Amino acid sequence: MKIDMLGSRISIRKSDIRNAKADAVVKDVSVKPDENNIRIFYANMLNKASKRGARSIAFSPIGCKAGFPMLASAKIAAQEVLKHLRGKGPALKDISFCVKGDKEAAIFNKGVIGYLRHFTEDLSDRPFTTVDAIIEVKGGIVVIERPNPPFGFALPGGFVDCGESLEEAVAREAKEETGLKLYNVRQFHTYSDPKRDPRFHTIGTVFIAKAKGRPKAGDDAAALRVVKLRDISKMKFAFDHAKILKDYLAYKQDHDPF
Repeated sequence: MKIDMLGSRISIRKSDIRNAKADAVVKDVSVKPDENNIRIFYANMLNKASKRGARSIAFSPIGCKAGFPMLASAKIAAQEVLKHLRGKGPALKDISFCVKGDKEAAIFNKGVIGYLRHFTEDLSDRPFTTVDAIIEVKGGIVVIERPNPPFGFALPGGFVDCGESLEEAVAREAKEETGLKLYNVRQFHTYSDPKRDPRFHTIGTVFIAKAKGRPKAGDDAAALRVVKLRDISKMKFAFDHAKILKDYLAYKQDHDPF
């Protein structure tokens, strides 16, 4: 069986690893049979082959000769393949796993191909993760005017990238959209109403922060302004940002009266 994803092909082959036709061939070696060592081994081999410019790699079931469960090895392989393909570096175009017989092939088809299909097909229709920043500066908070639909004013923010923490994402988005460097960042609330974004279902975590620098609209903002807290209710906001700011004003009233 095989699956094509993110521009690469992953396949299970019933063949001897010694006959594998690949730029890099990885035989089952003497790896300590525990999850962490096997995970590191798969990841290292994928990364090393990619850095050497290889386009294809073939594995035998790693750790199984030493007694590690074959299905567990297959699932670890699938997880590391997915991380490799979603990484920022060059990805291998052909990743295969060579097994000896029908039983082993069935296990690896389930553990690798089935696992990857579950993530790419069953879990693909899931909410997107976003972050937003309530940036407190002298004179009020920073808001941007959106250049794209849904139009209106909005808090600086955006989608979380793979491999990025929420804190890293909100700092990056704030810098890209306002030119500001955040500090004293603290998590406020998470919003998950499926209708909060008219485009698709998003789950957004909002942060409150202070900032250094002079606000300047970035490429993702049509305009930028500093809004006094008393003027927030007079503005038209996109998404559910009017509700977020209503919650924020109530929080400020309770914790830091203005």
